[in-house]
Amino acid sequence: MRRILWFRRDLRVTDNPLLSLGGEVLPIFIFDTNILEPLAKEDRRVTYIFNRLKHLKESLQGLGLDLKIFCGDPVDVFKVLEREGFDEVAASGDYDSYARERDRQVSMLLPFNALHDTYIFKADEILKDDGTPYLVFTPFYNRARSLFRKTHLHHYRPDEQTLLSARYDEITEIKGSAERSLPLRLRSLGFVENKPDIPSLEEKLELLGEKLKTYAKKRDYPALNATSNLSLELRFGVLGIRELLHFLVEQKKRGVDTEPFLRQLIFRDFYASLLYHFPDLSWKNHRYSFNGIEDQEKFEAFCQGKTGVPIIDAGVRQLLQTGQMHNRVRMICASFFTKDLLLPWQWGEQFFAEHLLDYDAASNILSWQWSAGTGIDPQPYFRIFNPWLQSKKFDREAIYIKEWVPEVANLSAKQIHDETFMLSYHIENYPKPMVVHKEASQEALEYFKKRVGKGVNHA
Repeated sequence: MRRILWFRRDLRVTDNPLLSLGGEVLPIFIFDTNILEPLAKEDRRVTYIFNRLKHLKESLQGLGLDLKIFCGDPVDVFKVLEREGFDEVAASGDYDSYARERDRQVSMLLPFNALHDTYIFKADEILKDDGTPYLVFTPFYNRARSLFRKTHLHHYRPDEQTLLSARYDEITEIKGSAERSLPLRLRSLGFVENKPDIPSLEEKLELLGEKLKTYAKKRDYPALNATSNLSLELRFGVLGIRELLHFLVEQKKRGVDTEPFLRQLIFRDFYASLLYHFPDLSWKNHRYSFNGIEDQEKFEAFCQGKTGVPIIDAGVRQLLQTGQMHNRVRMICASFFTKDLLLPWQWGEQFFAEHLLDYDAASNILSWQWSAGTGIDPQPYFRIFNPWLQSKKFDREAIYIKEWVPEVANLSAKQIHDETFMLSYHIENYPKPMVVHKEASQEALEYFKKRVGKGVNHA
C-alpha cells in the first residue's frame, strides 16, 4: 500500500501511530497558507514549528525515512499528490471547524485514514447513556475515569516502512496547479526567525516530577512556576499524550498524587469534545445574548498592557513578550475583558489566538465563552472576577506583577493591590486604572439584566 503520512499535531517519532502503518510511505508536512497569511512575519510559532520540523526530519532519517515539506493550500497540495497513485492519506484527527472542513475536502480526493492521537479519548468516546455529549465537566470527568483502560496507554511501535523516492531537501510550494521548489529555509515562507525562549522538553519533564507533588496547591500562583508548561509540546505533539500518561503512571507508583494534573488533562479533552459536537462555538454564543460593546480604544489599551490594572497588564505583557500567559492570569484577563470592559469575547479570543504559542482552538474558545458566560454552561449567571482581589490572592507579594510591569516596581505589594491607591497615585509612564471595578461590574450587571434577567456571581 502507498500511503501519505500527513504530520500535523504530532511532530515526533516516538509513539506515533503514523509510523505504525506499513508499506510505501511519503511523510509530509504542509505549511498551510490559509493559516500563515494572516500571521505577523515574526510569529514565534512559525519559527518553533520550523525548528521542530528540522528535528523531526532528522529523527525520521534515523528510521530510514524523511519528511517532505510543502507550502500552500492543503487541498491544492493533495490535488497534486493524488495524481501519484496513493492509496490513502493517514493523519491524526483534528477537531476544530476549519480542520474538519479541510479534512473533508481532502477525503474527497483520497481515502482519509483518521488516526486517534492528540487527546486521551476520542471526541465521541465520552458520552451520556443516551449517546449525547456531556455539557458539564464533573460528570464528563467521572465518566472518563470510569472508562479509562490500559488500551488508552497503548504504545505505537514503528512498522516496516519503505520511503518513496522524492525530493526532501527543499520546500515544495504549490499555488493552484503551479509548483516550484524553494530552499529549505524559514525565509522561504516569508517569515523571520523569532525563536521563543523555552526550556527543552527533557528539562520540563524532569521538573514536572517535583511540581506534581505540590501541583494542586501551587498551580494558580503565577510567580511560582508551578504548572507543567507542557501545553506547547502537547499542542504540536512534540510530546505525545500517551507518553505523558505513562510518565504519570510512573510517578503514581512512587507515591505522587497525580490526580489533580490528570484532571486538567481530561479538562483538555472535555473542551475538545465540546468543540467537536458544537463546532459553531468557534464564532457564536451558545447561550445568552451577551455580545459585548465594541470599543476600539478600550481594546487597544488592553492589547498594549496599558489598562492601569497591574495584574491585567502583567498578563498581557507576558503574552506579548513571550507568547505565554499563566493559566490563572488568562482567566482574570478574560473576565476583565468581557465584564469590566464589556468587550466582545470574540475580540479577546482572537487576540490570544494571534499571540499564544500554545494556542489550541478548543481550549481557547471554550475558555473565553466560559468567561463571557455565553458558552455551554448550565449555571444561569455570569461570573465577574475582581482583578484586585485576584491579584492579592494569587500574587500576594506582587512578584509576578513587578516582573512584567516595571513601572510599579517601587511600590509595595499592598499599594499595587489597592485599587483606591492606584486610582489616586501618579506613577510615571503608567496609566491610572481605566475603569473602577465596582462601577464597571455594576454596569455589567445592568447590561446582563436587560438581556437575560439573571443574577451574577462574583469571584
